[in-house]
This record gives sequence, C-alpha cells and structure tokens, in this order.
Amino acid sequence: MLVNRKIINYGALASILCVVVFVTASTKAQNASPSASPVAAATPAASASPTPVGPDSTATTNNGGTGIDLAWPAPVKTDPKTSLSTGEPTTDDAGKTTIGANSELVKNIAHNKISINIVWTLVTGFLVMFMQAGFALVETGLCRAKSAAHVMSTNFMIYGLGMLGFWICGFAIMFGGYGVAPGAIGSQPSLGQGILLLNKELTIPIFGKPFGLLGGTGFFLGNDVFDTAIFALFLFQMVFMDTTATIPTGAMAERWNFKNFIIYGFWVGMLPYAIFGNWVWGGGWLAQLGQNFGLGHGHVDFAGSSVVHQTGGMIALAGAWVIGARLGKFGPDGKPRAIPGHNIPLVMLGTFILAFGWFGFNPGSTLAGTDNRIAIVAVNTMLASASGALFTMLVMIFRTGKPDPSMMCNGMLAGLVAITAPCAFVNSLGAVIIGAAAGVLVVYSVLFVERVLKIDDPVGAISVHGTCGSWGVLSVGLLANGSYGQGWGGVHRLIKDGAMQIINNDGAKETIDKFSKLISDGWSDQGVTGVFGPLFGGAYSDWSQLGAEFVGTLTNFVFVALFALVWFKVSNLIIPLRSKPDDEIAGLDVPEMGAEAYPDYALTDGSSPSEAQAVSSQTVLSK
Repeated sequence: MLVNRKIINYGALASILCVVVFVTASTKAQNASPSASPVAAATPAASASPTPVGPDSTATTNNGGTGIDLAWPAPVKTDPKTSLSTGEPTTDDAGKTTIGANSELVKNIAHNKISINIVWTLVTGFLVMFMQAGFALVETGLCRAKSAAHVMSTNFMIYGLGMLGFWICGFAIMFGGYGVAPGAIGSQPSLGQGILLLNKELTIPIFGKPFGLLGGTGFFLGNDVFDTAIFALFLFQMVFMDTTATIPTGAMAERWNFKNFIIYGFWVGMLPYAIFGNWVWGGGWLAQLGQNFGLGHGHVDFAGSSVVHQTGGMIALAGAWVIGARLGKFGPDGKPRAIPGHNIPLVMLGTFILAFGWFGFNPGSTLAGTDNRIAIVAVNTMLASASGALFTMLVMIFRTGKPDPSMMCNGMLAGLVAITAPCAFVNSLGAVIIGAAAGVLVVYSVLFVERVLKIDDPVGAISVHGTCGSWGVLSVGLLANGSYGQGWGGVHRLIKDGAMQIINNDGAKETIDKFSKLISDGWSDQGVTGVFGPLFGGAYSDWSQLGAEFVGTLTNFVFVALFALVWFKVSNLIIPLRSKPDDEIAGLDVPEMGAEAYPDYALTDGSSPSEAQAVSSQTVLSK
C-alpha cells in the first residue's frame, strides 16, 4: 500500500507539472504591439511590413549581421521621414556617397559585431556556471563533515535539475516576449535579429495599461526558436537561474530529504524564477512601470540583485522556516547554539571562486562585448566586494574582538550581491558605499534571522542573498547617477536648461521625430537616476525610480515567499521534506547518499549535541 501511495503521489505531481506546461504553452499569448519593439522604433512608419524573422541555425540570415545592427547605439540620421538610417546609400553633408547596409563591407562589420557579442555572452556564461563550484565549496565547508557529501550533492544535482526545468518551460515563461519588450528608440538586439523570434507575451489590461505576465514562446527550445541568438541567451540566463536554485540548498542544508530536493530542482527552474524574471527582464509589468505609471525607467535590475538573489533568498526563507532547524540548533531555552562548519579553507576558496565568477555575472549582463560599459561594471563589482568584506570584518571585531573568517566571506558575498543591480549605473564611490552598507547589513541580518525569527540558516544564505539583494536593487533608486541606461524600459528623460521632457517609445513616427529633434536641439538623454544622483554626478534627482525599485522589491518578497511557502508545504505531502531524525544525527552521507565524504577519517562531531539533547531541543522548538 505504501509503495502504491508513493506511485500515486509521484504521478500526481508529474501530472500537475505537465498541466502547467501545457496550459502555459497553449494559452493564446498576446503579441505585444509592434510599436513596443525596439527594432520597430527604428523602422520608418511608411515602409512595408518586414518579412517575419524565421529560425536560423547557421547564423547566416538572422544573426549574420546587416546595417541595421550597426544603427545602435548611435543611429545615422539620414532619413528625413524618421531621422534614422534606412541602410541605403545616401549622400552625406560633404557630398560623398555613404556605404549602404547591403554592402559586403557593412555586412562583415555587422557580423563581427554580433559574433563578438555572442562569444562574450557565452564566455561570461561559462564563468557564471563555474560559480556553482564556489557555492558548493562555501556551503559544504560551513556544514558538518558528517553531511558533506549530501550538501555537495545537492549543489551538484541542482545544476542539471534546474537546467532541465528551465529548458522545459522556464525560459519560455521568462523570455517568450523578450523580443518585443519595450526598449530605447533605435535600439537593436545585441545578439542579433533572431531574438525577435521571442515575440509572444501574455498581457492583460489593468487600469487601462498593459501588464505583461508570462512569455508564450520557446518551450523546450523548439524549432520555432532554433536560433543562435536565442540559444546564447538561454545558456546565459540558465546559469543565472541555477544561482537562484542553489541558494536554498545552503539554508536548508543538513536536514533536507534528497528525494524531496529532486522535485524542488524541477520546480525552481520551471516556475518561480521564470515568472518574476519575466516581470523584470522579459518585458513584464514591473519593467513597464516607467511607461505605464511614470515610475522612473521601471523596475531596473541590471544583473539580478532582485531577479536572481532576492528570489533565491525568499525561497530559502520559506524553505528554512517550513523544514525547521537542525536538531540541537536551539537549546531548551530557545536560544541558538553555534554549530561551526567543518572546513573554513573550503569556504574561503569557494568565496574566491564566486568573486571570480562574478566578473561573468555582472559584466556579462550587457550581453555585448562591444558595450564598453563592461569596464565600469567590472571595477564597481570588485570595489563593492572589497568594501563588503572590510566592513563585515570591522563589525565583527567591534562586536566580538575577532574578525570571524566565515563572516568575512559572507561580507564579500554580500557586497557582490548588493552591487549586482546597480553595477552599471553608479560611480566607484557609489559602489564602495553599496558594498560597505551590505557588509554591515549582512551581520545584523544573520543575527536577526537566528535570534528573532528563530530560523536556522547554516550558511547565512537568507541574509547574503535575500537581505542584501533587496538592498542592492533599492540602491539603484538611491545612488544611480544617470550616466547609463538611456531609454531603459522604453523611457527617455531629456533635460535642457533645467527643463525635462519625458518620451515613451511607442514606435510611432511622431514620437521618433520628436525625440530626434530634441536631441538635435541640444537636449540631453538621461540614464537611470536615483534620489541622490546629483551627489554622484547626476543631472537631477528622481524619486520615482526609487518608487519603482521599492515596488519590485516588495513584489518579490510577497510573491516569491508565498509561492515557495505553498510549494514546500505541498511537496512535503508528496515526499517528506525533512530527513529522518536518526539519519540527521548520524549524518546524511551514508543514509541518503550511500557514500561518505571522508571515508578514511574517523570523524569527531564536536559541535553537535547528544541525541537526547537534540531530540529534546527539537521538541521544545516545535512547541
């Protein structure tokens, strides 16, 4: 009977997941208005409808490169109808004939540009993939030796489980409408025109405004999106998803039933990350806050403080709360007891690997090796990690008289998490401030989670990723200086002599003409700007941008945390979430994994309480 019941439960879960995929795929997703497409904005209104882009596996058509790919970020103003380049030969101000977009020279230059961007995106994606090794070392080192193989295995398998879930439907839900998301006037896809195959976004009208909810194309990376640009985007975004997926493995370490973890791996890759990611990076409603409600440039998150890290932190918060503390973590009086990790050198090595991988995480988010902003992004990333580690060390010395190596590592990671959203929008001083604030926040957040919330987080994942991810995305609305992100979210804010005009890119010829005239008249197009932007070189102070960041942060906290809470409760009914108490006390390596991490050594568990104490304290905590 027990076996039959398990089979029924497995079948029920598989049925639910299949229904979700089928319903999402078969829903008639609304094509976003052509006016919302960045490419449509660069197309003369009077021209005939372009031939639909078709799948291209060899990059000889969509992503081979044409003159239109060279029209960004500085369009050639030759067309009197739209003030943008038509790509045809023309005569310049000196009376010389220009080279048309269809010439072999222009095609070769454009092809090289697209190729550079694709190679850059892939290589930085490889760096982010290697961060998985860093997470595995950090989490394993911070846990006890008796469960080291189990912790390492969760970090190992989440890579494959999450990837397959993302391939099934996560990518489609997140980026199915990416090709028609609102963008800057004249902008072109950095990876090639094949991105336009991602052209379906499920949108509903609310308050008379379009709210993008879910993407509608790209399921199983089928033939309808069989394109080099889309495959490059998939790889890069998949490893980002995997970062989100691996964060809860640290917060729930040493007591998570591996069988339950398996179904979690598919769920996290298929749904929670993808849904919130669509709202921010896929052109969904949070990205539309600027155009719809005048909130800055919408919810701006350059590389994932909210989309990746806060999402992972909120899932970790819900999971750690539902699964409960490790046996013996809280004494009979309810006070937390220290359970030291078994290998600090592993933790520090893993932290260095993560810091190295972050040079792929943040600069790679340009999706363009031809965007020279990557230099500023890389330096800001580096500076924030340094100030984060320094200020955590100083706080720990102030509190305890000693620096605490594991907290120094978390301080560096906190700085990296926080700078992930604002790295492209702040100057170096802003980066140091953001990292320093994160270094202080992470210490007090760890204490709050453990002492006030009574949640056992063995590695501090909730604080590093959840708390500091929230701070990072809010810091965009505080410290961004307007030097980057012009037209982000389809919003152009132009300034001249203290006056401001806001133009939303609706793709109309009149809008493009107006924008071009203002630029020619000396108006300056401003990038993403925060409240304290003028203190860091900005031209004005934008409170509305802070509002957009706050809305996105709050949405993440409510939606992701509740969704994860429901998931862990439901999955616990299918497969027990928590390992058996006897297995946990003995260590999960042999009972669940069938292998010891350190078979040649007689392990001494000096940090764990006796079995009687553990069971007693767990009983008190549950009451």
